[in-house]
Amino acid sequence: MKITVLGTGYVGLSTGVCLAEIGHHVVCIDIDQRKIKNLQEGISPIYEPGLEELLTKNIGAERLDFTTSHLEGLKAAEIIIIAVGTPQGDDGGADLSYIEQAARDIAEHLNHNAIVVIKSTVPVGTNDYIKKILEERLKKDITIKMVSNPEFLRQGSAMHDTIHADRIIIGSDHEEAAKKVGEMYLPLHAPILFTTIRSAEMIKYASNAFLATKISYINEIANLCEAVGADVQDVAKGMGKDKRIGEAFLNPGIGYGGSCFPKDVKALLKTANIYGTNFSMLKETIIINEKQQHLLVKKAINRLGDLKGKKIAMLGLSFKPETDDMREAPSIKIAHLLSQMGTDVVAYDPIATNNAKKVIGNIIRYANSAFEAADGADALFIVTEWDEFKQIDLTRLLQKMKEPIIFDGRNCYGIEKLKSCETLEYYPIGKPAVIIEKQ
Repeated sequence: MKITVLGTGYVGLSTGVCLAEIGHHVVCIDIDQRKIKNLQEGISPIYEPGLEELLTKNIGAERLDFTTSHLEGLKAAEIIIIAVGTPQGDDGGADLSYIEQAARDIAEHLNHNAIVVIKSTVPVGTNDYIKKILEERLKKDITIKMVSNPEFLRQGSAMHDTIHADRIIIGSDHEEAAKKVGEMYLPLHAPILFTTIRSAEMIKYASNAFLATKISYINEIANLCEAVGADVQDVAKGMGKDKRIGEAFLNPGIGYGGSCFPKDVKALLKTANIYGTNFSMLKETIIINEKQQHLLVKKAINRLGDLKGKKIAMLGLSFKPETDDMREAPSIKIAHLLSQMGTDVVAYDPIATNNAKKVIGNIIRYANSAFEAADGADALFIVTEWDEFKQIDLTRLLQKMKEPIIFDGRNCYGIEKLKSCETLEYYPIGKPAVIIEKQ
């Protein structure tokens, strides 16, 4: 099939590359000329494992192209996928300005009948709204059919999640259009659920809000475990063996972040408010997550007292491993809290440092390695669970520090690794602290 994708962010680029990989001819459109030039040369604007390899491969196979021209990019497209950003607006709802502009661009340049697919995460009713914009501006003899096809990609595994999707949701009021989009995905051999447009829009928000709530729940359990002397990892493992609950998203820590969960939970809450539904569970999910992002700082104050003039090493800046995305990363709030207290913060991240500098700025310092960050530190925060940190030589790391104190926001270390240290104070989440004193 001939497919056009509007937007080359995480969703648009991952979708375009993977659709080309399964045999379709794909053109991706973006108005950023520098980004398009780099993409044409096989250079990805984002860090995503496996992306650049598939990007280069499919450009070479002439199945994938990039352009800033809507007229050229929409030519002969059977399916047009809108995958632009829908960031959080000032009122907590989704900002639809980019998707509105995408609709206007399609209407201005489309010269044939086509199916328009909205893959961006949008509030219920958006497909109907965008269809109205299109129909008001399209040439009179052109017909479009709308399909809602939400994405379920995880940053850091977007290639895998696209090619090995656990389900594909297709919502449409046109059976023929829904069937056509379903055929586009047939090479993936994934289960396909056909629904109405509004049900498809709701599935995306309902899924992300549920997972965010599950994270906040296990974090509250972790805090209770610390109070009563239980081990939250044992508790989570016991819970996860129940098939009704499942093991996923039961890892306690310092809260969720990223481009999806924070804004999607707030957008769903905004929708509930608009329709007069009191979704109090979502309100509490947000409150718990915000509180959890303060936890490492709170633990450090309890142990060290006044943090003014102390040096804290912070390992990890991105909101999760295997991505350079800093959106709503817990490191942002932690950095600002420590900076306001007069703490000297030195941070290291394997991938996200450049993006972190744009977001956090110079209120903290940045190191080129974990060992450089830890040099002379009074304590160390683990904020992102990169494998590099899990596998690090702890003894060497602790020798660099002024005090061998670790506050682990992601529970990276098991007891065996900790026992190898000569002296250590280790404060995890939802588990008893481990104190090892030099004999």
